[in-house]
Amino acid sequence: MARAAAASKGTASRASRPVIPQLGWDGIRPAPVVLVTGPETFLAERSIRSLRDLLKAEDPSLEVHDLEADGYAPGELLTLASPSLFGEPRLLRVSAVEKCTDAFLADALSYLESPADDTYLVLRHGGGVRGKKLLDAIRAGTGGGIEIVCAELKKDAEKYDFAAAEFSAAKRRITPGALRAVVSAFSDDLAELAAACQQLLADTGEQITEQTVAKYYGGRVETNSFQVADAAIAGRRGEALVLLRHALASGADPVPMVAAFASKLRTMAKVSGARGASNAVASKYGLAPWQVDRARRDLQGWTEEGLGRSIESVAEADAQVKGGGRDPVYALERLVVAVSARGRA
Repeated sequence: MARAAAASKGTASRASRPVIPQLGWDGIRPAPVVLVTGPETFLAERSIRSLRDLLKAEDPSLEVHDLEADGYAPGELLTLASPSLFGEPRLLRVSAVEKCTDAFLADALSYLESPADDTYLVLRHGGGVRGKKLLDAIRAGTGGGIEIVCAELKKDAEKYDFAAAEFSAAKRRITPGALRAVVSAFSDDLAELAAACQQLLADTGEQITEQTVAKYYGGRVETNSFQVADAAIAGRRGEALVLLRHALASGADPVPMVAAFASKLRTMAKVSGARGASNAVASKYGLAPWQVDRARRDLQGWTEEGLGRSIESVAEADAQVKGGGRDPVYALERLVVAVSARGRA
């Protein structure tokens, strides 16, 4: 009986697995049904827009219709999908499928059984359990569809790769420091990050450098104390000193700047020598998994002795910027030099 139950469970598990292609946001292509899922709205909208552009390029007579699943009236989908007089291809874009009405769910399930010729149905589902029956049917292969997964970009590395791809797609060069600067300045909003990249591409004609980014987005770049710490920890002394001077010129307080160094180095010290998966290490030290991954990257090229000496330098700088020294700026510059040398100087 136990064996039969296990076999039944395995069969159910296999049945629940998607049998249609699951692609990233930049892998969208024409299909009778295109299910666009995931919480990252910006990537979903860009993906759907690129499909429209592709279909328009193939046939300029493409008809585009938009439906809202949460305000859907019975019969709308089937009416728009009916053959037209001149046989133009159609793109039907449906938003808010995660809030769909019962009428939409019934019509969509019916449509899947016999999709219309030369019609591309795009269903945007942002998450949640509403409409699960429809999603399960599409993922099981009904309608001959594909799924475009638009996962949220949470990690710094993912945002860095996204921005790098923007410049690569335009066949334009950007220095590593400039790329880090623009990602750091707009890391909280993917749409803003993409817009910043596009502005740099549109308004600059040469290689994009740190100075270019500072010219356009200096105010946002200069206020980020962690960017100074990141550059120093990576051994980029010149860049770190330039960023430090920009930050101080824009009114940054030396105390939180030293605190940024302290926070980064303390995390590195905790993670140094720790073995195991990121989740386990994060749980042990009260960190987020992404902090563990970042600290492990930051530790490349460091020794335990150098890390210890740098932490001592942070303590000394902290005392000086809090009144123990006569020149807080000099104390910060010494800290940048010491950390950039990874504690070897």
